[in-house]
Amino acid sequence: MYDPTVARLTYRALLGRRRAAILFVLPALLLVIAAAVRMFAGADDQIASDVLGGFAIATMVPLIGVIAGTGAIGPEIDDGSIVYLLAKPVKRPTIIFTKLIVAIAVTMVFSALPTLLAGLILNGNGQQVAVAYTIAALVASIAYSALFLLLGTVSRHADVLGLVYALVWEALFGSLVPGARTLSVQQWSLAVAQKVAGDGAVTSDVGLPLATVLLVAVTVAATWYAGQKLRALKLAGEE
Repeated sequence: MYDPTVARLTYRALLGRRRAAILFVLPALLLVIAAAVRMFAGADDQIASDVLGGFAIATMVPLIGVIAGTGAIGPEIDDGSIVYLLAKPVKRPTIIFTKLIVAIAVTMVFSALPTLLAGLILNGNGQQVAVAYTIAALVASIAYSALFLLLGTVSRHADVLGLVYALVWEALFGSLVPGARTLSVQQWSLAVAQKVAGDGAVTSDVGLPLATVLLVAVTVAATWYAGQKLRALKLAGEE
């Protein structure tokens, strides 16, 4: 299910000069914000939770997920270079699974690690806030990567659709509209963080059992469907 050659090519595409520069911007901004807040407000558990929840989980993680998830396959489909990969003796679900693993790894590195560092800067992991939000970032990275990889497989406008989902649904509706929160990867990941953090430090509108089921279901369903869509792509001469 995992092909090292596909993985190497995907890493090279995602960590090229242009995309790597974009990937570094949001984590760097988070660390700058964390340092500034700590300097002016001191160590405060609630402020740390607000910064990590409001910027890291609500904005940074989904945006990095968009870059990694759609970038793992979208550009290859857009420019037609995917045909060279599909012509190789590699099963198409294997291609999707390998690209998903790469997207998850990149999203985790560029979101979970900065979240942990920012949490330690903000309050030294008081009430396990830094660890809780880091776990939330790790969990969300998996679901976001699967969702955005699927978008990259089914649409030529995956980047735009991913940004709309990340900025409008997750950051806006997912934070403000109660009903929408149940269908938010952000809230599902916060349910996991809530279990880890001290009492009241992290809150979620979704219970942990439901959040766990939804995270697994969305990840599996998105990965399976992406595999089916890639399987349906026809090369010249396959008819």
